Amino acid sequence: MRRVSRLRGIEARRCAYSRLVTTDDVRRLWSRPETLAALHVYLLLPFGQLHRNHPLIKQLARWIERSPSSVALKLVNLASLDPQVVASGRSGMRNASAQDQEIWHQLSANWDAVALEAAGEYERLATAHGLPRNSDVADDLENFEGTTRLVEVDVRVNQARFRKAVLASYNATCCISGLQHPRLLVASHIVPWSEDHQNRLNPRNGLCLSALHDRAYDQGLITVMPDFTVKVSQELSRRDSSDFGTIALLRFDGQSIRLPERFKPEPSFLAAHARRFGFLAS
Repeated sequence: MRRVSRLRGIEARRCAYSRLVTTDDVRRLWSRPETLAALHVYLLLPFGQLHRNHPLIKQLARWIERSPSSVALKLVNLASLDPQVVASGRSGMRNASAQDQEIWHQLSANWDAVALEAAGEYERLATAHGLPRNSDVADDLENFEGTTRLVEVDVRVNQARFRKAVLASYNATCCISGLQHPRLLVASHIVPWSEDHQNRLNPRNGLCLSALHDRAYDQGLITVMPDFTVKVSQELSRRDSSDFGTIALLRFDGQSIRLPERFKPEPSFLAAHARRFGFLAS
């Protein structure tokens, strides 16, 4: 019920923003770079924060000389292309342009290429308006050594963007335990970073997990099956019967994870992890 109410609220905002968009906004078509910059913001924000008063939306509106309502409407129109939003059974959010649809199709076909292009357009605007590079993930890079090689910096920045997209999709909540403290949460790759170069930034290749559950997942002590249920390994079940082990891990065996509001984990990615650690036959 809470999710339905939130989704209806987004649709209501779309209608309200349509009335607030200025005549100049309506006459001036969105360029591809502007739409990509908006897509980058969409990926960073939790679904419930796609409103015209959000600082990132107001900031982007200033940069591209549009109204905040116009930018918010563009984000909501992008949301209408998200398969998980469509699967929710909603109608009425049908205003996505042909360009919006083309960009979303390209994103779905090659996530990393389009996500990097979107981040690049956002950063071009940011630096042109006096912000430092990688300002969108500055909080995640506070303690990063500035003399590190450029390639390592790029990897760290992309990992930070992946983290923001995954935590935004799950509303900063561990999908197994329900823990909601961001400093104790990890955006865990389902298919490892080193194994799939096209989905390193894809939030559908991620799970929001507590640090403990991330470690257990990375070691193959637990998995999430393609039907979104948790499976605990026999090794863990045999070797840890402590109260803490039961409370923290064993009791979740067979339970469904908390699904994100968007970018639901791709079942084929989940199956690959499960097969890797022997939960499914190869």
